[in-house]
Amino acid sequence: MGHSKKYIPLYIGIAVAVGVFIGSKLNFQDNNEKIFATNSKKDKLNRLIDYIDYEYVDNVNTDSIVDVTVNGILENLDPHSVYIPVSAYEDNADDMRGNFVGIGVSFYVYKDSIAVIRAIEGGSAEKVGIKGGDRILYANNRKLFGESIDRDSISKFLKGEINSKVDLKVYRKGEKKLLDFKLKRRRIPIISVDASYMLNEKTGYIKINRFSESTYAEFKNALDDLQDEGMKTLVLDLRDNPGGYISSAERVLDEFLEDDKLMLITKNKVGDEDKSYATRKGDFEKGKLYVLINENSASASEIVAGALQDNDKGIIIGRRSFGKGLVQREMALGDGSAVRLTIARYYTPTGRSIQRPYGEGNGNYYSDYENRYRNGELIHADSMKVADSLKYVTPKGKVVYGGGGIIPDVFIPKDTSIENETLNYVSRNGFMSYFIFEYLENNRFQFNKLSYEDFKKNYKVSDKLAEDFVVYSRLQEAQIDLSNYQEELKMALKANIAQQLYGPNAYEFILNADDAMLKKVLELEKKASEK
Repeated sequence: MGHSKKYIPLYIGIAVAVGVFIGSKLNFQDNNEKIFATNSKKDKLNRLIDYIDYEYVDNVNTDSIVDVTVNGILENLDPHSVYIPVSAYEDNADDMRGNFVGIGVSFYVYKDSIAVIRAIEGGSAEKVGIKGGDRILYANNRKLFGESIDRDSISKFLKGEINSKVDLKVYRKGEKKLLDFKLKRRRIPIISVDASYMLNEKTGYIKINRFSESTYAEFKNALDDLQDEGMKTLVLDLRDNPGGYISSAERVLDEFLEDDKLMLITKNKVGDEDKSYATRKGDFEKGKLYVLINENSASASEIVAGALQDNDKGIIIGRRSFGKGLVQREMALGDGSAVRLTIARYYTPTGRSIQRPYGEGNGNYYSDYENRYRNGELIHADSMKVADSLKYVTPKGKVVYGGGGIIPDVFIPKDTSIENETLNYVSRNGFMSYFIFEYLENNRFQFNKLSYEDFKKNYKVSDKLAEDFVVYSRLQEAQIDLSNYQEELKMALKANIAQQLYGPNAYEFILNADDAMLKKVLELEKKASEK
C-alpha cells in the first residue's frame, strides 16, 4: 500500500484472477511428432540462445533469458496463458491439489523464530497438542531460529515426505523447559470451504474460496451437515473466488441441477464442442438457492453462476463477475517448469461466452476494474453496458446477456468509500492479522477458557484495542487512519481474533453479520414467506 489513503488501489483483489487454471477435459488430437516437429521458427530461437551462450561478450544466465522469452510469448497470446517456473511449480501444485504434506501449522516468522498462529484442524500438530503462540525452535535438532531464518527454508524442514517423522522442540510461554513433540508429516488440507453455518432456522450458508481437487468433498460434507440441521435454503458465496478445477465446479453444480440439464459448453480452436450434463446425483435439486458473486468472482465461479442462471435455478445476487472463460491446460516443459496454455473457450448453457474482450492488451484487461469503478458500474446497476446483440433467453423466458462475466439477477452496490475499502483490505491481507497476533501474545490467557459460543455472544473489542490499532496503522508504512470507523473497525478486529483462535469459519461468521448481500437474501426470504 502507499503512504496515504489516496494511493490505496481500487482494484485490490482483481489480480487474484490472473492465470487461474481450469482443468480441461478436451484432448489433443495431434501426436507429439506433429506438435514438436522441427521447423525454422524453433531453429531461430534455439540458434539465438546458442549465440548468447557461446559468443556474447559477457556471461549471461540463459535460463533467465528463456524464462523471459517464454513469458513474452505467452503475454502476447491472451491474459491467462502463463508460465510456471520450476521455483513456483510445487506451490502451485499444492494449491490446486488442495493439500500439502507437512505438520499442519500456520505461522509467522516473528522476532527471529517460528511463531505458531494456530494448529490446522486435523493436522499432526493439532493432534499432539501444539498451540497458538508456541515457538518451534528445532526440527530433528535443526535450529529454526536466529537472524538468518527465512520462511522458505523453514517450510523445507516442516514439510517432507508423507509419514516421515519429525521431532520438534517447542518453547511455550509459562513452561520452564522446552516441550518435545514427536509427529509424522501428513497430508494437510488447504481449506477451500471457508465457512458453513446456519443463518437462521431454514437458511444455510457456504463460502467456497476456490475450486481445488478437494473442494467437492469439503462442500458435500458442509451441505450434508446443514441439511441435517434443517436447511431448506442455501446461500452459496462465490465472492472473490478466482476459479480452479472445472471438474470440481461441475460436481458442485450437479448437486443443484436435475438429471441431464446442460451445465457447460466448451469449444476448441476448430469449433469442436464438448458438453457437460448433470447426472442423477444431486442432494439439493429441490432446495432454494442464492448465489453471491462480485467483480472478483472468476472462471469456475462464473461457470457455476452462469449454469444456474441459464437453467433458471436460484437467484444470482451481487455485481457483474470478472469475465474469465478461457480454458487452460497445464503442459510440462521437461525441466520441472510448465505452461498453462489456453486451448478452448467456455460458454454457458444458453450459449453465452463468459470471457470478456482482451484484444487491447493485458494492461487494459486488468485495469477493467478501474473502468468499472469510473463508469459507476459498481454502484449503479443501470451503468452496466450490455449489447442487444448479446441477448439470450433462458428456458423460462428470463433475459440474460453475454459479453463477458455474469450479470446478477439482483444488483447490490459496492461500498466504495475509501474507509470501507481500506478496512476490508487491512482485515483480509494480513496487516490486521499481524497486529492481532502481537495482541494475543500478551493476552492469550484471557481467551484460554473462552468457548467459541461465549466469544461470539459476549466478547467485545475494547475502545483501547481499537485505538491501539489506529495508532499502529499510522505508525506503519501504510499510514492508515480508521479513527472515524470505530464500530466497523471493532467488528474486523473481533473477526481477526476469532480467526486465530477458532478458524476461518468464525472469521466469516462475525464479518457477515453486517454484510449487505446477506441482508438482501434475508430480506427476499422474508418477503417470500409473507406471500
